Amino acid sequence: MNLPGREYEIVIGGGLLRESGGLLREGYSGGTVFAVTDEHVAPLYLETFTRSLEGRGMRTVPVVIPPGEESKSLACLETVYGALLKEEITRGHLIAALGGGVVGDLAGYAAATLLRGIPFVQVPTTLLAQVDSSVGGKVAVNHPRGKNLIGAFHQPKLVIADTDTLDTLSPRVFADGMGEVVKHGAIADEEMFALLENGAFDREDVIYRNCGIKSRVVEGDEFDTGGRMILNFGHTFGHAIEAAGGFSRYTHGEAVAMGMVMAAELGERLDITVPGTAERLRRVLTMYNLPVKPDLEVDFRFMLTDKKRDGDILRLILLKKIGEAVIVPVAVSELGALI
Repeated sequence: MNLPGREYEIVIGGGLLRESGGLLREGYSGGTVFAVTDEHVAPLYLETFTRSLEGRGMRTVPVVIPPGEESKSLACLETVYGALLKEEITRGHLIAALGGGVVGDLAGYAAATLLRGIPFVQVPTTLLAQVDSSVGGKVAVNHPRGKNLIGAFHQPKLVIADTDTLDTLSPRVFADGMGEVVKHGAIADEEMFALLENGAFDREDVIYRNCGIKSRVVEGDEFDTGGRMILNFGHTFGHAIEAAGGFSRYTHGEAVAMGMVMAAELGERLDITVPGTAERLRRVLTMYNLPVKPDLEVDFRFMLTDKKRDGDILRLILLKKIGEAVIVPVAVSELGALI
């Protein structure tokens, strides 16, 4: 990631947790790392991570939270603040987010706001986190009125993506990450999308391609005021679907998958998207065990809390074709007629 003054490496490969001490030591001279993780990840990987850091003279202080989207809340954030402050954390320390997207977003937001900013690293252990949420510096917690409404931009110092951690994912959690993989292909990489359609999946190559897409987009618009918005393809509809399910019925990737289909269908109705695009999306999403239509009633007024809204204008992300996205401003008063 080449952001002036905030450059960092995204290291991808198998067995990297065992090498994480050496990777962290290259840019961190301190003696303590606060490892925020959850109750699912801790038994699997915390010991390996801790041993690697100890081998390089670092002490690990674990902060373990409950798993799941419910932990991406102000209440859980308060608990994390308390645990870090109890251990007398300073700006000279380092926070490590060891886990999936919820851990990364929560720990990252704690790092962004506690003591007005503490360095942190992302150590993503799910496919979704490795291909998307760990890269780009968006960190946040949810609010009852919407997803990720309380957040900041706080770039990590390093991303360590150990692909071996994907071996312990359940099929549903793996599919969750595939929602973001398909999204990246749909908005920016027609070749990768075609490979996915053909069932060609090399995980290191896929993660590398996805991180490359995310890096290029973020480098052009770090603070999400223009071109970076295309990364939200499927998300405006998807967040409404997540909310309809109480943020527990559907995973983020499942909701985004259904949101992408809805966005493609809308684009075709508006003659913006090449006909047949929605069907291509449905086929590839189904291949990777993702839903393409919600099975409950969705209140799309929830879309009005979308962060891409500016006054009476909501910016929808649609496709021209697979591999090319476009930002379409829509008047809020016209939204109901469109969806």
